[in-house]
Amino acid sequence: MNKRTGVPFGEELLAALGAPRRARVLDSSPRSRVWRVELPGGGPAVVKQLLGGPEAAGRYAREVAALRLAGRAAHPVVPRLLGTDDDARLLVMELLEHRPPAEGWEVAYAEALARLHASAPATGPANEAASASDAGPVDEAAPASDAGPASEPAPVDELAALPPWSGPGDADIDSFLTLAQVLGAAVPAGVRDELDGLVERLGRPPLRPALLHGDPCPGNDLHTPDGIRFVDFEQASLGSGLMELAYVRIGFPTCWCVTAAPAPLVSAAEAAYRSVWRDTTGTEPEGDLADACAGWLIRGDALVRRDHRGAVDHLARLPRRDWKWGTASARQRLLHRLDVVARSTDESAATDSATDSADVTGSELGALGRLATDMAARIRARWPRLGPVPVRRPE
Repeated sequence: MNKRTGVPFGEELLAALGAPRRARVLDSSPRSRVWRVELPGGGPAVVKQLLGGPEAAGRYAREVAALRLAGRAAHPVVPRLLGTDDDARLLVMELLEHRPPAEGWEVAYAEALARLHASAPATGPANEAASASDAGPVDEAAPASDAGPASEPAPVDELAALPPWSGPGDADIDSFLTLAQVLGAAVPAGVRDELDGLVERLGRPPLRPALLHGDPCPGNDLHTPDGIRFVDFEQASLGSGLMELAYVRIGFPTCWCVTAAPAPLVSAAEAAYRSVWRDTTGTEPEGDLADACAGWLIRGDALVRRDHRGAVDHLARLPRRDWKWGTASARQRLLHRLDVVARSTDESAATDSATDSADVTGSELGALGRLATDMAARIRARWPRLGPVPVRRPE
């Protein structure tokens, strides 16, 4: 502990980086402490310490692993990791200059998100084990290689620290269908089978996993002069990148600030993501955006802050009361998601029909789309003063 600043630098960090000076506490969640400091000869930096109970070690391991993996990307998408202290659960990172997002920021956001996702190695932990034993120590302050993420095997311990993404389950289906009945919506035959199929599809591990941020919200994306960088990887995991690309369309479901971007801007962002992913990995993104949006729709936990998740059926609370979180209420969030899913299933089914595709994922959610339309109409009739979610993110 540096007694002058209160920043808990241990002996190794002091030897490597020097004693931090001019420490200033920054806003953070209750799960962490964050300081802005000056390092001798190294300029400004950010120090983050993970707090909390037994789960803090896991959140720390995920954040370190994600920063190291993403730090190898050819195009920077995260701050440089300057040092760590596992015992203190402490990370030291470069300080990045954040500017107000430009008009149409969603496109650059989607491109940066694709680069982040593509920074995961193309092979899983089992295939990395043979080469990991030959890997040397990581120079955390070294610049990323131009060769790209697939050229350098990731140490197996970094991959092991990242769990598979966890999607909705049977309890989410039950809660959503119960809400539909409480609202008086006519539940079409086959909806349960559609939702069972949805949960099964979302639970399949992708052939080419993406490095998922876990909470890619406005505020966790820093708009710097050199492009967008992502921070706060405590919930990082491995899974399908479309689950996070869907944030632009569905309105940032795990975030305090919901936005409803205009449809042309959403389409441009999704096209930009696919292009960058394809150029970086040589593959097509796996999955379906209609599925991803439907997955976020049925999760009641995506209506509340992280520290309120996992204990209560939040969809069951909605008919009795509304509550505000950030820029929108729970009923506003649900209504927006219902509208998005209704449109997404229609668009996906129409695309499948026009292309005569054998993979008709969107049309497999046709009954859900009709139910979403009915539920949205009933919500508007029941609470006529309910307004739309904001179009723009807060400054």
